[in-house]
Amino acid sequence: MREAVLNAARFITTHAEEPLGLGDVADHVGYSPFHLARTFTRELGMPPCQYLTARRFERTKQLLLQTDERIIDICNAVGFSAVGTFTSRFTAAVGTTPVEFRRLPDVLADSPPRPMSSPGAGGGTVMGTVRLSPAAQVALGPDPAVYVGLFPKRAARGFPVSGTLLAEPGDFLLTGVPAGTYWVMSSALPSGGGATAQLLPGRTVAGACPRAVRVSAEAPVHQRDVHLDLGQDWSPPVLIALPALASADAQERRRHR
Repeated sequence: MREAVLNAARFITTHAEEPLGLGDVADHVGYSPFHLARTFTRELGMPPCQYLTARRFERTKQLLLQTDERIIDICNAVGFSAVGTFTSRFTAAVGTTPVEFRRLPDVLADSPPRPMSSPGAGGGTVMGTVRLSPAAQVALGPDPAVYVGLFPKRAARGFPVSGTLLAEPGDFLLTGVPAGTYWVMSSALPSGGGATAQLLPGRTVAGACPRAVRVSAEAPVHQRDVHLDLGQDWSPPVLIALPALASADAQERRRHR
């Protein structure tokens, strides 16, 4: 069944800009929509419909930074019919509106990301160590930027409950974590290449702790390690505009939008 899920993910990736429903994907791999959706979510951390949207927004980011097309034309090109829905869903996933994302290279040129910590509004703590696979180390080059965050679902969307940018792989500390259940997720970007290269990395390097964190008054401190590796062609894309999380100007603009 896992092979069917990976085939489904590849099929969605190839046809993401076309009208596509769960039935189309299920027919392609020869499983019922119900069983495919349930297994897809278990294996990849998100349902097929959300994976399709993620692939469409991955293409959106490319079009925003590499072309001068209007937002409404990009909306239609990636498979959306309503620009309002497109904008709100993109903002929830990426952390910026499409217009703001297009402006980020200039914002980040003036205010580049710096190692930082963004605590939550609670009293919990999650700590651990981030390690890179040998393949990821080669792909990233020296001194990669490593982002670590806590998210309420097994998919990194929007801004983390608590997050940090490390200057290099190693130990991390997430503080101010409210009571609840979270997933530790991490991604790394090359330090060179400028803002556009970091917003549209050529290879995804990401990882997540396989066990959720359950923070409570009785258990406020947790240890979780994360292993980062190169993403596969079926891996869910990292949509968050990560450099904007650690840019003072980008954060200030977000607070006042």
